[in-house]
Amino acid sequence: MPVKYLGCLVEIIYLDQSGKFTKRRIQVKSIRSGLIKADDLLSGQPRTFKESGLLACYPIRTTAQGAI
Repeated sequence: MPVKYLGCLVEIIYLDQSGKFTKRRIQVKSIRSGLIKADDLLSGQPRTFKESGLLACYPIRTTAQGAI
């Protein structure tokens, strides 16, 4: 995940250790040593993701950024 997403709201598609695909909306807190620490926006809980399991990521556009 690019460092430019640090502190941003991001939607990710992730493959976990058991082989399950998940789509999550997160707020990225830190990126270090192959780990992404973030808050899950749906549950409000902190989560840690391995960068190796990250299949896709893109920023969530808010109304202030021009989304409809």
